Amino acid sequence: MIRRGDTLRWMYRSGRPNRVAAVLNRWWAVLGSTGVWPGRLATLEVRGRRSGQVISLPVVPVAYAGERFLVAMLGEHTSWVRNVRAAGGRAVLHHGDAEPVRLEEIEPSTRAPILRRYLEIAPGGRSHIPVDRRAPLAEFERVAARFPVFRIHRNTASPPASTAR
Repeated sequence: MIRRGDTLRWMYRSGRPNRVAAVLNRWWAVLGSTGVWPGRLATLEVRGRRSGQVISLPVVPVAYAGERFLVAMLGEHTSWVRNVRAAGGRAVLHHGDAEPVRLEEIEPSTRAPILRRYLEIAPGGRSHIPVDRRAPLAEFERVAARFPVFRIHRNTASPPASTAR
């Protein structure tokens, strides 16, 4: 018997989505950009570091301590993390409206409570982050360095990633 978590790990075995996951991600990205599920699902647009093309993917923004964050559930070597770093944090979040943002990576020492909150609201991340969502904060601290977390800052000064050249 295949458990749900095993299926999700299979879809991202190489750290990148396989064909099935890529199709599902496109569907979720379209749904997220419409704002149908505001606060839980959005679409992140960031310029590709190699291609220069705008890449869209579904994300689950995490509200914690009055701020918003994005978690890289697949870890450090996720393409969108590399792209955000190469773009100097400039990106666009779509959740009904386009919101130009600057993503600031936070230190591993401050990630644990955000990772725990992420697992509470993003069931898809549970098979990738090897900690039970109800575990003590110390368990999240042990894995925090492996999963980048970015603080979302509203950025009205820069053009959206989809129009910037």
